[in-house]
Amino acid sequence: RKSCERLGITERTFYRWKNRKSHTDSYEDGRPTAIHPEPVNKVPQEMRQKIIETCNSLEYASMPPCEIVPALADKGIYIASESTFYRVLREEKMLNHRGRSEAPKRNRPATYSATAPNQVYMWDITYLNGPHKGMFYYLYLFSDLYDRSIVGWEVYKEESAELASDLIKRITLKQGRLTTQPLVLHSDNGSPMKGATILATLYQLGITPSNSRPRVSNDNPYAESLFKTLKYRPNYQPKGFATLEEARCWVSQFVKWYNHDHHHSGLKFL
Repeated sequence: RKSCERLGITERTFYRWKNRKSHTDSYEDGRPTAIHPEPVNKVPQEMRQKIIETCNSLEYASMPPCEIVPALADKGIYIASESTFYRVLREEKMLNHRGRSEAPKRNRPATYSATAPNQVYMWDITYLNGPHKGMFYYLYLFSDLYDRSIVGWEVYKEESAELASDLIKRITLKQGRLTTQPLVLHSDNGSPMKGATILATLYQLGITPSNSRPRVSNDNPYAESLFKTLKYRPNYQPKGFATLEEARCWVSQFVKWYNHDHHHSGLKFL
């Protein structure tokens, strides 16, 4: 304890270093004020200076490192890898946008929030097993972000933007939403969600379309969570529905239970 006080560390730190020795067979002073050995992968000063001089030379001043390295290789010269070139230029604050074109902008994707019903809708399509293996019915489900209620649904035999467009029109008429009221409809990047027919319908109704980012699987989580609630109900038919009418009847009962009896965990079990 007294030795640790002298070194300016705690006993807990000492025992952590001691456990680390069993893996490295050497003690290492982890204090910020300690003198640490140079990292193995650090770029030597001679190489760093050579990279800077090469990039600032008249021949390579207008070329990026991804072109400089191959150009040097054509002459049989190798100074460092392309990533080392970029790292040195970045550390020297010499890696900036040049040229007359505008610098690329990396904006964060737009996010939407709802403070009342009928402001942000979410929708998706899921498979319902049919009477035979490989045969499916398609459930179109629309929900409200504010209270998670299901505002519209339908079960079809096929997946298409035209059917989704007709369903959106019926939902807006049912909700009595005026075209002057802003509404955002969020979905993933499926083909029915980005079809020309549904986009034309949304613009006609004054609805702002919103889509998930490419290759991001968690940008539509509320719709996916709703599908899990649906497919884990005790009376769900995992082996399939015999007919389309049977599937519609079951979904109708589920929607009635979900909107009026279900205590939603995302809404403090209201």
